[in-house]
Amino acid sequence: MNGLLTDLYQLTMAAGYVQAGKARQSATFELFLRHLPPDRNYVVAAGLAQAVEYLLGFGFTGEEIDYLRGLPQFSRAPAEFFEALRGLRFTGDVFAVPEGTPIFAGEPILTVRAPLIEAQIPETYLLATIGFQTMVATKAARMVEAAAGRPVVEFGTRRAHSPEAGVLAGRAGYIGGCIGTSNTLTGLRYGVPVFGTAAHSWVQSFASETESFRELQKLLGTATVYLVDTYDTLEGTRRAAALGAPLWGVRLDSGNLAELSRAARAILDRAGLRDARIMVSGDLNEYKILEMSKERLPIDSYGVGTELATSGDAPRISVVYKIVELEDGGARRYTLKLSEEKETLPGAKQVFRYADHDLLGRADECPGAEPQALLAPVIVDGELVAPLPDAHAARAHAAECREKLPTAYRSLFTATPPYRVEHSQALRSLYDETRRAVRR
Repeated sequence: MNGLLTDLYQLTMAAGYVQAGKARQSATFELFLRHLPPDRNYVVAAGLAQAVEYLLGFGFTGEEIDYLRGLPQFSRAPAEFFEALRGLRFTGDVFAVPEGTPIFAGEPILTVRAPLIEAQIPETYLLATIGFQTMVATKAARMVEAAAGRPVVEFGTRRAHSPEAGVLAGRAGYIGGCIGTSNTLTGLRYGVPVFGTAAHSWVQSFASETESFRELQKLLGTATVYLVDTYDTLEGTRRAAALGAPLWGVRLDSGNLAELSRAARAILDRAGLRDARIMVSGDLNEYKILEMSKERLPIDSYGVGTELATSGDAPRISVVYKIVELEDGGARRYTLKLSEEKETLPGAKQVFRYADHDLLGRADECPGAEPQALLAPVIVDGELVAPLPDAHAARAHAAECREKLPTAYRSLFTATPPYRVEHSQALRSLYDETRRAVRR
């Protein structure tokens, strides 16, 4: 039961739909991006699993209904509204692109077709979970692209905008291409590999740095990663090297990472630890990683926290949820917005993907040349069609799709021209017809 996890105006509209006799009127909503975030040539769709979980558990408890009864906004609501909430469940259909799919502006990530009251109330939750996870998965994909084959680990829970956001950031980062996360709850819930050894407080809790390293090695063996910059990075590396095997390697978390990684590599090699690896962290982003990759530094992996879990340079995403058609008096009526810079297209749609461009068409179209139709049924009549792919499958799908994108669109910088997304003739005709018919 999670019906109250929404904005109040979703519920006031729901009461109004009941009052106007429209609550069971079938409607179709689409969730999409108005425009891409800065320097993004695409986004990586994520968050579908949580959206489906929400819809399958959708409803209201008696306590929640009583709370709504006591709000002044519902003092004039019909009794039928509260009765409708008491038995409300999601009975509609959901179509969506698989998690990990690259998506461009204007393309539906998810389509909901359901009675109006059931389709309206979930808007807030759907936007929040898909928008946030898509934002983080996209940021992760950029990090992974910049790392040029070296692993990236998501470290951002402590800087995420809430503990639960940290859990989902770990999941989304993994879908975007990270090899794992520091968040152990993400590991338990979603099977994402977890990473982490010890912080500066561990070192500081011992009388000497060497003693802290020795105890860590006793605990972790070949998984030992020494955080060597508590006092002096290179001296810390020498102390770690003096202990010899077993170890995974060292982590550099501050200072001039280019110079320090070269010096640390030399120290480890001289100690005969050529297999020991070097991880770097500390306020990294994709641009810093790209520069380090270009320098061919002796860095084996990257740990990224704040910039990844908050998508530092683009911490919001223009995801929206708009009604596109509904049944009206036994006939289908198409809807659109004509607001400046917020215009929408009418009718349920499908994204048809070709090798070098996308075609946005009507949902019932069958264009030639056998393109890939991206949106597939996920829920039908309130029931899950089939188990959703897990985070591992979504990550693999994202990597496969990313490899198919033209090189220019995998860049960290805005490609010119943008990826080609065409509108079908049928969709353009529907827009013209609906615009002429709209009552202003």
